[in-house]
This record gives sequence, C-alpha cells and structure tokens, in this order.
Amino acid sequence: MKPSSEEEEEAVWGVGPWDECFEVAVQLALRAGQIIRKALTEEKRVSTKTSAADLVTETDHRVEDLIVSELQKRFPSHRFPTVAVSIGFAVHQELLAISMRTWPYQGSQRLYELSHSSWDLKGRQLEFGVIHHCTEERLYTGRRGQGAFCNGQRLRVSRETDLSKALVLTEIGPKRDPDTLKVFLSNMERLLHAKAHGVRVIGSSTLALCYLASGAADAYYQFGLHCWDLAAATVIIREAGGTVIDTSGGPLDLMSCRVVAAGTREMAALIAQALQTINYGRDDEK
Repeated sequence: MKPSSEEEEEAVWGVGPWDECFEVAVQLALRAGQIIRKALTEEKRVSTKTSAADLVTETDHRVEDLIVSELQKRFPSHRFPTVAVSIGFAVHQELLAISMRTWPYQGSQRLYELSHSSWDLKGRQLEFGVIHHCTEERLYTGRRGQGAFCNGQRLRVSRETDLSKALVLTEIGPKRDPDTLKVFLSNMERLLHAKAHGVRVIGSSTLALCYLASGAADAYYQFGLHCWDLAAATVIIREAGGTVIDTSGGPLDLMSCRVVAAGTREMAALIAQALQTINYGRDDEK
C-alpha cells in the first residue's frame, strides 16, 4: 500500500445548507451506538430477511425506532420511506439514507451508518455521510467538498496503482446458492491470477469501505451491496481522495447493487476488468 504524503488535518466545518442535518446525523449515530453497545451484553433474538446470511436483530428495530421518532420530532415536514431496517427521509427533494448493522455474532463489526443524498439518486450529489463503528469508538464522517475524517482526523486513501502490492477487500453478499458462490470464488481467483497481493473478506462491507477510506486497504468490490449500505461510505471515500465506480468500469449507480472502490482510478479500473458480474437486480426495482 502506498500512503498519501499529506499531513493530518483536524476537521473544520464551514457553515452550509446541510449543517443542521449533518449534526443531527452525527448525534443519532452516537446515540444508536450506545444502544448497540448495551445490546452486546444481552441475549439476542435474531431473524432473517432474504437468506440465512441476511440477519436482523431486535436491536436493529430499536435503533430504527429511535431514528424515526427523533427525525420526526426534529423535521416534522419530512417524508420517511422505509426498507427493512434501512430508513430514508426527504428534505426538499433530498434523502438521508440510514442503515443500521448490528451483526449478532461479529462483535467487532457493529456499525451505524447515515448518508445524505438526493431523493432521485440519478444525476444528483451525495451531500454527507456518517458511519459510527461504536465498539471501537470510531466516527467516520464526510461532507461534499469538505473532506473526510475519523474522530476529527483527516482521512486519506492509499495511492497504490500496482495490483501486485494491493490489499483488496470484498464480501460474499446475501446469496449463497451454488451458482452465485461459484462466480464469487471465481472473481477472487481472477484477482489472484492477476497477481493481487491479497484478497480478504472481513465480514462487514461498511467497515471494509472505512478501511479503504483510511488507507488501510487499497480496493474493495462487491455484488449485492444495497444503496443504504454504500451511500455514506461513498461520500467518505471520495472526500478522502478515492474513487467509487460501477463494476463495469462506468460511473457508480447506487441502485445497481454493485460497486468497485479504490484509492486510485487506475486501481479501480484493474479490479473492474477482472470481475464477472453477479446479478442482484436493482434497489429501485424492488
């Protein structure tokens, strides 16, 4: 991995139209983290969504209730479309996409994520992202044009362009049928044949994307990642100097359930060229 040579900077936010929404997102992320940390010491009730690997806990629902109730109090005129435990709210044609992840068996990977983007995601801009890794007390934030930070310290991506020196992260996705697993393993094999230094699965797409934004990994790809899983991290990675694109090599489509992210455009293109597509459909067609 090739780190950036620029010095660390502390976060200094200017005054802008999204200040209030951003501050509310940060405070909700911190409060949600308190609920999740407390739940780690309690007995868990777990149910599944699309597959046995796609889990939801009662803590997800408690966090969802907190977010919806607090946003309704703070922004009573906003709309709140919901999808499972993922939530959005509209602000003058804008969307705050919120997702909660409280993995019941992977204690180090419990995170809380918020991002602000346009309601119609096609051709619009993501405004800010907040991700709280509550068990390690790491708050990742990014605002369009104002940089990305972890606990107030500026984030910068790796500048690696050589695949043979790159650590590539991925996740399996919720589908576990034989055909999907065959393509998933084939994609890992393709990257290793292309001389990638390493390909790893760490159990959390959001945490992996944070690692990329902080320069601890050089690239990430996944099929089956929803818009609410990806939006906040996209802002943070881009503000840290990275690239987020579609697996075809074209511009990112948040609704497409697929992504390649990297510290450099060159690395992102190398990853995209090696991949075979796994079709998860689109979030805006479900």
